[in-house]
Amino acid sequence: MTAFLFGINVLVWSFSWIAITVQVREAPVEIALFYRIVVAAIVLFAVLAATGRLRAVTWRDQPFFFLTGLCLFCCNYLLVYSGAGYIASGVVALVFSTATVFNAFNSMIIFGERQSLRFVFGAFFGMAGLGCMFWRDLVHLDLTSSSLAGGGLALAGTYVFSLGNMASRRNTSAGLDLPTMTAWALIWGMLLLGGCVLARGQSITLDYSANFYLALAYLAIPGTVIGFLTYLEVVRRLGAPLAAFSAILYPAIALTISTFVEDYRWSLAAIIGLVLIAVGNILVFAPAAMIRDALRQLRLLLGRSKTAELH
Repeated sequence: MTAFLFGINVLVWSFSWIAITVQVREAPVEIALFYRIVVAAIVLFAVLAATGRLRAVTWRDQPFFFLTGLCLFCCNYLLVYSGAGYIASGVVALVFSTATVFNAFNSMIIFGERQSLRFVFGAFFGMAGLGCMFWRDLVHLDLTSSSLAGGGLALAGTYVFSLGNMASRRNTSAGLDLPTMTAWALIWGMLLLGGCVLARGQSITLDYSANFYLALAYLAIPGTVIGFLTYLEVVRRLGAPLAAFSAILYPAIALTISTFVEDYRWSLAAIIGLVLIAVGNILVFAPAAMIRDALRQLRLLLGRSKTAELH
């Protein structure tokens, strides 16, 4: 079941990049995000209320819902989207993959967790793979003040995303209902984004194309409601560091989608990167016995090769 939830989360967020691109062509980032979170909050609250799944909460928990909404549904998006205005989307995806490292670090500092050597090597292979896949963007990256600012914004947004993971983990560890918690976090995110829109003097209109609203529907329901419910459930089951491996996987899948949708052309470096990402995920998620058996078979194969060379 956990693998199924993880897979759903990765697939949903892999398609989100295309929908985001459609939206920000027609509306400012703050407006696009505000619409997305408003629709997601209304849909999730309505579904929970209609099915009797909406649980009572106390005011004592609201500060943690606020923190989750601030980190996951407001500042994270604003910072990462702003960073994408200065650097290529491939570099943004590479920066966001550091969520794996940030989650491991924050889990250690806040919850006292220690990460295994397998996880460290898996994260290294995964991030190295992403570096290869987006090598062309990195090679042509102009290290000017604007590109450094873009990278800094994306990195800050990724760290804020990690803090949101920690707040969510606190909520579920306290026995709070995950869908109800997410609904309240969306409400706080909606209010914060609304305040941001008002502070900037931006007007909220409905004068957009049909494609904008199709993208909005995808981003609000699969991209936010389903995406975050599955992701936060994986955080609850596996811990934040393992759940954050979706940040390494979905850029790779997004590029595969771009092959058919946007005529993305694969290079040798991108293919090597995909292999490294696969190795990283095997190291992290495959059973230890399977890895030991594979290494044993590899040693036997190498031993036979050396014996054949001697003869």
